Amino acid sequence: MIKVRHKDQQWMVDENAGFPGATLCVLMDLRDELKRLNAVFACHNTQEIPDILRRISCNTARKTKRRK
Repeated sequence: MIKVRHKDQQWMVDENAGFPGATLCVLMDLRDELKRLNAVFACHNTQEIPDILRRISCNTARKTKRRK
């Protein structure tokens, strides 16, 4: 048995498990990354980005010239 590092839990992976053991390790690493992304996206600064970009776009747009 090989102990694999995980933030939330220790997982025991059988050396003879081969592919299923490797799949488990990859899935657990993906879980950790998704948790970090969710924490970033929950931040109010990140949620305000679309509004900020919209304001920048409106403020920097060229004004149309009126024809006589």
